[in-house]
Amino acid sequence: MSPDYLVFALYGAVTVGLAWLLAGYMHRVFTGQRVWSSPAIAPLERAVLAAAGTGPDRVQGWTGYAMAVLVFNLAGFLFLYAVLRLQGMLPGNLEGIGPMSPDLAFNTAVSFVTNTNWQAYSGEVQLSYLAQMVGLTVQNFVSAATGMAVAVAVIRGFVATGTGKLGHFWVDLTRAVLYVLLPLSILAAVVLIWQGVPQSLGAFVRATTLEGAQQVIAQGPAASQIAIKQLGTNGGGFFGVTSAHPLENPTILSNMIQTVYILLIPVAFCFLFGRMVGDRRQGWAIFATMGVLFVAGLLLIHAPEQAGNPLLTEATGITGPNLEGKEVRFGATLSALWAQATTAASNGSVNAMHDSFMPISGLVMMLNMQVGEVIFGGAGAGFYGMLLYVVLAVFLAGLMVGRTPEYLGKKIEGREVTLAVLAFLSMPVGILVFGALAATVPSALSAVQDAGPHGLSEILYAYSSATGNNGSAFGGYGAAAPFHTTLQGIAMLLGRYAIIIPMLAVAGALSAKTPAQATAGTFPTHGPLFVLLLTLTVLILGALTFFPALVLSPIAEHVSMLGGQRF
Repeated sequence: MSPDYLVFALYGAVTVGLAWLLAGYMHRVFTGQRVWSSPAIAPLERAVLAAAGTGPDRVQGWTGYAMAVLVFNLAGFLFLYAVLRLQGMLPGNLEGIGPMSPDLAFNTAVSFVTNTNWQAYSGEVQLSYLAQMVGLTVQNFVSAATGMAVAVAVIRGFVATGTGKLGHFWVDLTRAVLYVLLPLSILAAVVLIWQGVPQSLGAFVRATTLEGAQQVIAQGPAASQIAIKQLGTNGGGFFGVTSAHPLENPTILSNMIQTVYILLIPVAFCFLFGRMVGDRRQGWAIFATMGVLFVAGLLLIHAPEQAGNPLLTEATGITGPNLEGKEVRFGATLSALWAQATTAASNGSVNAMHDSFMPISGLVMMLNMQVGEVIFGGAGAGFYGMLLYVVLAVFLAGLMVGRTPEYLGKKIEGREVTLAVLAFLSMPVGILVFGALAATVPSALSAVQDAGPHGLSEILYAYSSATGNNGSAFGGYGAAAPFHTTLQGIAMLLGRYAIIIPMLAVAGALSAKTPAQATAGTFPTHGPLFVLLLTLTVLILGALTFFPALVLSPIAEHVSMLGGQRF
């Protein structure tokens, strides 16, 4: 086995092992059982819930749960928007940074509330310390916790027996933050500080270079934000180039820790599902589906990056991996691993510039986002997104065998399928319709850096990232134009809430049903056949929806490259 594959195997083993342990802990947390951290955290939990006027014994139906999600997220948006617009007058602004423009503040506030963390700005230049800490870092916690809470509620809907109840949003949100996100973020922040990531409230450092020029070195409370941005699959960094910045990701160890954190909670949700439904095989089946798609994507990114660019070889005679836009210390291997993890997990941070990857690599990264960020996906969000595909898969299976489809003993009927299809359609609307507007409006085309199919890839990638709540970008794309900050903000809202609301409605409908006993005609949903069916459902419904657009962008670019054509 080559060293590259050994690195991938070790990464997979560590991530899955830690996720398995975390799933057991999360199961106890979200079912209200005592955990090792209870003595320290339980009093704080009771105080927070009391202040919110609720408690662990309160439950909500799907409409109450959805309304709580929307109200809380709206409040977070308004608060963050106000901070960004007023940061020039607020304390904690040692560099005297002025307010964000209205359109950029709207884009940024929506981005962090929806767990997208798209950055049409450069953090160290356009945000004060207060805005980074009180604004962005807080949303990194609560947007991730929102996704986790919704995922837990949807799982409860699949296992409830006629109650119509999904739990309580404020309880789930509080527990996700206090018991899961906060302790793991503190642990990661301490390790990152040890590795050299700055954590300071001092002013930027002014230095004189060897040539005698003056250089400003940005620093600040970075480690605390980086820890939660990776753990919560947020991705928005303290610095503009996120984890490609040497102060945000200074060593190989910091790189690997952050890469593990990107997938830790999404993988754990697969095993949490098996525990909550009382059949761990169900969780393993979904994990296998996600794992197959993840490994296939990783190999498809790794191969062209290792092979390099034939046009460069023809022009210079130099052979070797494609290192354009990459940190030499990470190379093609760790850059490919990060690119696959960050786009599969709706994280969006980068340790290399995705604009410089080979066309097939860009194709895979776009597909990861276009299928709905369900190949592990965001913290919680990826799992309820995959359950959408589960509903569609068992519906298709029912059609093939002529039976009413069932999942975990619950009949999947017209209401559930209709809601799942509505949620599914949010992705092509946000990506294809909004992307088409961006490709035809003259004022929007100025954002495109490159000619030919790669320019179209920049547009397609940007709107795939926004609608998929990923947040990464092809670096040459000028996303700060008012047209794009506004339209992409709308795409982010569509990609988040047009899936959350229908999936909560599906869970509400299923929670009111009583499970039926399995019979000889029941389609098993825990074996290899179901894994194959679910994988094909993701690929056929998700990937083929965007195939015509992909033919005109990364596929056309790849064919042109092989033919020696330059743009």
